[in-house]
Amino acid sequence: MRLFLVLVLFLSACSFGADYESVGEKYLGTPYLIDPLGEEQETDTDPLIRYDGFDCVTFVETVLADEDEEKLTKIRYKNGQVSFFNRNHFIESDWLKNNADIVENISGAYGKTSIRTVVIDKQKWLKTVHDMDYDCPVEIVNIEYIPYKNLKNLKTDEVLIVLFIAGNSGKSDKIGTDLAVTHMGFLLPDGRLRHASSAAGKVVDVDFMDYVAKQEKNNNNLGITLVKIK
Repeated sequence: MRLFLVLVLFLSACSFGADYESVGEKYLGTPYLIDPLGEEQETDTDPLIRYDGFDCVTFVETVLADEDEEKLTKIRYKNGQVSFFNRNHFIESDWLKNNADIVENISGAYGKTSIRTVVIDKQKWLKTVHDMDYDCPVEIVNIEYIPYKNLKNLKTDEVLIVLFIAGNSGKSDKIGTDLAVTHMGFLLPDGRLRHASSAAGKVVDVDFMDYVAKQEKNNNNLGITLVKIK
C-alpha cells in the first residue's frame, strides 16, 4: 500500500493539469550551465540536485521531479540507482525507456510521423568523450517524430515535453556515437516553448512556432517528438 501511495504522489507531481503556466516558471532567467548535475563523486562530482543553473535536460528533469531529490534520482538513473554508468545519458535509448512509467511518445496524435533510427554506441562514446573503458552493447533505437513539413497548426490542451530531432551530421565522429535528440523543453498550451537555452544563456519562454521556423533552416534538423507526461 505504501509503495502504491508513493507512486501516486510521484505521478501527481508530474501531472501539471490546467496550471501549465507554473511549470518551471520560477526558473525563468536561471543561467544555462552545461552538465550541471552529477553523482557528487568521481567520475562526475557535480551535485545530485541544484537550482542555480540548468541545461535543457536537467531543467526538464528538475521540473518533473518538483524539486524532490528522490524523484529526480528516479528520473535520472536506471532503477533509481545512483552511479555514472546507471545515468540515463541518452534520451533515445535510456531516458525514454527508463521513464516509461511517467512519459509516453504521442507524436502520432499530432501529425504524420516518420522514424529516425539511432545507433547508440555507448562504449565508444565513453572512450571518446570520457576516456573510460566499459563494455556496453551497441543499441539500435527507433524514435518516432513529426517532420517539420508535417507540423501544421500544432495545438495542445496539456503540457508536453518536446524533443528536437536531428539527423546524423557526422558529429558522431567527435563524440563516438550517433545522436538524434539535440534539445528538449516544455511545450505549453498557449504555444510557448519553455526551455533552458544555450543561445539565450538562461531559461526562457519563446514562441514555439518561431523556434521551429529557425530549426527548419538547418537541413539536418528533422522534426520533433512530442512526449506526454502521464
